[in-house]
Amino acid sequence: MVRTTATSILRSTIRAARAPAMVPRAAASTHAISNPTLANIEKRWEGMPSTEQAELWMSLRDRMKENWSELTLQEKKAAYWIAFGPHGPRAQAPPDESRKVAMYTAIGVLFSFAIFATMRAFGGPGPRTMNKEYQEASNEFLKNQRAEPLTGLSSDSYKGKGMVQSPPQH
Repeated sequence: MVRTTATSILRSTIRAARAPAMVPRAAASTHAISNPTLANIEKRWEGMPSTEQAELWMSLRDRMKENWSELTLQEKKAAYWIAFGPHGPRAQAPPDESRKVAMYTAIGVLFSFAIFATMRAFGGPGPRTMNKEYQEASNEFLKNQRAEPLTGLSSDSYKGKGMVQSPPQH
């Protein structure tokens, strides 16, 4: 008799353990969240594990789905702070952030200038098209081709330099 009772209890315990827990969310929202859970939420929020943060937010959200007059003052304050408080993307920037941004920008500009100066120092002469004589010849070619006859090089009222942008070749 004792053995049969113990076996049946063991079997029912195993069945209960294997069955998925079906706890409705609405049941959790019918009673207030404890004050110790919500106490000093402003100071504890950043240090809480993300699962605990999500759990607390979900339970507050479920409570807010009901009549708001049934919410405690602590729940209202916690819900407001979690939704609109200065944490996460709304957190204030560290006090030295602007100095760091300026410093890293200056370092990047100086590094870029160093690369540019090194390339200019060790680079060869400019291409053969970058001299005044070649560019004047390009102007004559464009005039003969009647390129841009209304406002460009081929127009009668054009007074610009055309393709010339380099000093004469030495």
